[in-house]
Amino acid sequence: MASDNTNTTVPDSKWTEIELLPEWDEQFYDIYTAKKHGKWVMLKTLKPQFKADPRFQSMIEKEFDIRYNLAHPHIVMINDYEDVPGLGRCIITDDVYGLSLRKLIDTGKANASHLEKVCTQLVDAMDYIQRNHLVHFPIRPETIIFTENIENLKLIDVGFDQSEHLTPAEATEDIYSFGKILNEMLEAVPDAPSGLRRIADKCTASDPRQRFKSIHQLRMAHRSNNKFYIAIIAFLLIMIGILIWFSSSWAPAVDKTPANDQTHITHVTSTIHHSTLHGC
Repeated sequence: MASDNTNTTVPDSKWTEIELLPEWDEQFYDIYTAKKHGKWVMLKTLKPQFKADPRFQSMIEKEFDIRYNLAHPHIVMINDYEDVPGLGRCIITDDVYGLSLRKLIDTGKANASHLEKVCTQLVDAMDYIQRNHLVHFPIRPETIIFTENIENLKLIDVGFDQSEHLTPAEATEDIYSFGKILNEMLEAVPDAPSGLRRIADKCTASDPRQRFKSIHQLRMAHRSNNKFYIAIIAFLLIMIGILIWFSSSWAPAVDKTPANDQTHITHVTSTIHHSTLHGC
C-alpha cells in the first residue's frame, strides 16, 4: 500500500499510479487518487488501524450503500466498492482534481469567487444532504474541494448513515459548521460584504435557538444581503406597481376609436366647418 504521496503502481494492470492525498485525510479514511483501466478515479479506504474492526468495515459498506444513489452537482459521486491490491476494500468515486478549501485558505489563495461559492454551492449541497436525512461528520474546509479548471465546489464526505427524519439539533449543527467555515473565509478574503459577518455570527450563536432554523432561512439571509437579488426584487416591485397603476382609475384614458373612423370624423368636421363659412 502506498504510504506517502509518491506515485505507486501495484502489480495489477487494472490499477496504476495510486497516490495518497494526505491533505484530503478524513477521520477514519485515507483518500487516494489512481487510474482504473487508464481512467482517473479516487479511492476512499479505511485507515490501517480501522481495517480489521468489524464496526468500521460495516460503516464503510453502509456509506457505499447510502451514497451510491445520490446525485448532486456539488457532491462527489460514488461509482463502485471493490478490492484494490495493496489497499483492500475501497469506495471508488469520480476523480475530483483540485485544491481543498483548507489549502486555499492556508496558502492565501482563497478569493471572493470561492467565498460566493461557499455561500451558494455549499449551501445547496447542505440542503440536499438534509433533505435526504444523511448522517454525516461535521463539514470542514478539508472536505470541500474546488476543481482545478472551473473551480466547481465539491463535497467529498457527505454521509455514512441515513435517518428517518432530520432533528432540529442536526439541522442547527450543519448551520453551525457552515458559520465556522464562513468565519474562516471572511478572515481570508478582504473586502467581503459586511452582511456576511452578521450571517456567520448568527450561524455560530452559542445558543442554538438563536441560529437560523433551516437552510432555507440561511439561503434567504444571504440573498437579502446580495445586491443582485435586491436589484431584481426592486425591479419586480416597480413593474408590479406600473401594472397596478395602468389597471387603476388613475391611469390616463386611451382613445380606442379605430384610425379609419378618426379620419372619417375629421373629414366630416372639416366639411361642416367649410359649409358654415360659405353659408351653405
